[in-house]
Amino acid sequence: MSAFRVRPAAVSDGGFLAEMVVEAANWQLDDVRPRHEVIASAEYRRYLSGWMRPGDAGFLALDEFEEPIGAAWYRTLPRSDPGFGYVGTGIPELIIGVRPIWRARGVGRALIREVGVHARAAGYRLISLSVQQGNHAAALYRSEGFAVTESGPVRDIMVKRLG
Repeated sequence: MSAFRVRPAAVSDGGFLAEMVVEAANWQLDDVRPRHEVIASAEYRRYLSGWMRPGDAGFLALDEFEEPIGAAWYRTLPRSDPGFGYVGTGIPELIIGVRPIWRARGVGRALIREVGVHARAAGYRLISLSVQQGNHAAALYRSEGFAVTESGPVRDIMVKRLG
């Protein structure tokens, strides 16, 4: 396995977070939506717009050449503009994306753990996410303590208690 490291996300990482939203949206490599379509859609733009707002936090994974290979971040969204994994006011939603070549190599797990530690230290008791039906990442999320709280025809909402 190639080496990688994790560092906190910065304001200047917004462009890479957009790339990771596209990766997350296109987890099925045989059903890829164009980058501009994903970024322009309101349903995905809510995870990027105004990055790094107060309350936003995240981490990037970097390869041995310091190139970003994945990112995970959270943001709290209002009831009036909920995300896919919205479960309530004041509960942050986790967004994660990893470049396909780096999937199943521990990158996502490391990012999820860092985000969880940070969210707990920031005083959050829960964190949520959404995962589409059939996405193999659901097994990773379960192994990291997330449980399905709402199952839908297209996606499930999962929540983790942070301690």
